[in-house]
Amino acid sequence: MVIGGQAVLLYGEPRQTRDIDITLGIDFDQSDRITDILQETNFELLIKESEEKEFVRRTRVLPILEPESGIRIDFIFSFTPYERQAIDRAEHIDIDDVQVRFATVEDVIIHKIFSGRPRDIEDARSIRRKNEFDETYVRQWLQTFEQSLQKDFLSIFESILES
Repeated sequence: MVIGGQAVLLYGEPRQTRDIDITLGIDFDQSDRITDILQETNFELLIKESEEKEFVRRTRVLPILEPESGIRIDFIFSFTPYERQAIDRAEHIDIDDVQVRFATVEDVIIHKIFSGRPRDIEDARSIRRKNEFDETYVRQWLQTFEQSLQKDFLSIFESILES
């Protein structure tokens, strides 16, 4: 499913984004499957092939480039129960007669709060201003993350709701 800036373009305020973030819903030990597919395309790895496995293991991201457009794509390896549920909930959006799965409004907000960078929090605010969404679902997952990671996600969410 598509997350990140491209999902913000769909749900929030337009802004420049330099990449496409795609959550795969598989563990990083299956990165060979993705690189095998990439070898059959014109996509280019943005890391040395000899460093690929270590980089993906450490970051859970496989960065590639589509050379014609110059667009960077980050394939994100994630296999948590949350990610599996978010992928199952993803919405099918038609783009030029192709169905693309985008994270739901709720899941983009969760991803943005989890990231926590100022740009991400502002993205979550813009999404909140433009959409109705299931606040209970967002609170439940943020509370789960808060308890397991000992970070304060719920107060960030509350401040987004109040703004």
